[in-house]
Amino acid sequence: MTTAERAKGAGDTTGAPGPLRKALTTPLLYLFILGDVLGAGVYVLVGQVAGAAGGAVWVPMLVALVLALLTAASYAELATKYPRAGGAAHYAKRAFGSFPGFVIGFCMLAAGIVSVAGLTRAFGGEYLTEFVTLPVVVVTVAFLGALALLNLRGIRESVRANAVATLIEVSGLLIIVGLGAWVIVRGDGDLGALTEVGTAEKGAAAAVLSGAVLAYYAFVGFEASVNLAEETHDPRRSYPRALFAALGTAGLVYLLVGFAATAAVPTERLVQSSGPLLEVVEVAGGMPQKVFSAMALVAVANGALLTGIMSSRLAYGMARDGLLPSFLARVLPVRRTPWAAIAVTTVLSTGLALTGDVATLAATLVLLLLVVFAGVNAAVLVLRREPGDAADHFRVARVVPVLGVASCVVLATQIEGEVWARGLPLMGAGVALGAVTEIRNRRAARAR
Repeated sequence: MTTAERAKGAGDTTGAPGPLRKALTTPLLYLFILGDVLGAGVYVLVGQVAGAAGGAVWVPMLVALVLALLTAASYAELATKYPRAGGAAHYAKRAFGSFPGFVIGFCMLAAGIVSVAGLTRAFGGEYLTEFVTLPVVVVTVAFLGALALLNLRGIRESVRANAVATLIEVSGLLIIVGLGAWVIVRGDGDLGALTEVGTAEKGAAAAVLSGAVLAYYAFVGFEASVNLAEETHDPRRSYPRALFAALGTAGLVYLLVGFAATAAVPTERLVQSSGPLLEVVEVAGGMPQKVFSAMALVAVANGALLTGIMSSRLAYGMARDGLLPSFLARVLPVRRTPWAAIAVTTVLSTGLALTGDVATLAATLVLLLLVVFAGVNAAVLVLRREPGDAADHFRVARVVPVLGVASCVVLATQIEGEVWARGLPLMGAGVALGAVTEIRNRRAARAR
């Protein structure tokens, strides 16, 4: 930051909307994305994927990785073409207008707030009770309050905390890989399980697709990073490199974890466990379960921190675009962090965490994100007619966003009816609020 910029920031005491501070390098952005993807999902989903697809957990994980890369490529084009906070909402507004932009942004924002609430409840669950038992209210308020303060402190501090947490997360998963390999080497593993595809209820293809829906949840998180493009040095080069490197790393780690868990622990045992990776620790021996529980807590907390950052930046960007009240676009005068958006999203996550359980809060997340991802892929095709903010931005082949839309439709067909019953009212609320916002903006435009 130049001396002039510092002087301007120091002199701005109004907290009015303004540019966010560029503080992220390619390595920090890579660690942000990797930490967000390698969140709590893989620590709890291996057993569920095995139950849906059979012992060959790596197959649906590989399918989910390919599908995630399609949408990630579309995000890379748009984030480098329009490097601004607001992400999916900003892209949809430019492509389809303010009303669709609001609906897409609302679904993304709702997914983020719900995700933070669910991770908060997960943090206060079995992993924490390995050490201490506390009331839900105490855990929720203290946990989300600490995350909000770190978020307010600044993006650089938040992402540096993420860098440390991500290293712990990766270490925990690599330990599982090592323990699984040790079980195999000593002759207690079952390599035959790695080729078991299908269940008693479903054939191979249907089982893999069902498992891929669950595995897809483990890969989401990369979409949060587009809201940080405005705070990244040279996003046209940094963002695609960090994005694809992080997803590739996560995919490799997930495949290895899938191999290790399936070969080391009988499939039935994985399916029945709420902490499947702890089963690997127990079977292998030689490592205290509390140590691994501590690593899992770090993973959950890091996922909540990063999703909280995304939610606040998205609310800030939508407010700056006129899709949410302008109050949410206010930033701290010196630190240039969106304090109003952080406060509101934290309060909403707190309310949800105190009134719902993990299963209820997580059920609509994938559905909401599929709506967002379909809109982002479609926006790439529409916005090809615009020059964009950067002439030399990243660009994908036209077939990629087309396949991205198709993948969202296919995955949506695998969503259970009860999830649709919960998700549709939430999306309906977004449509209603979007209509009100559209009417208000049109009246304001006529009054000028």
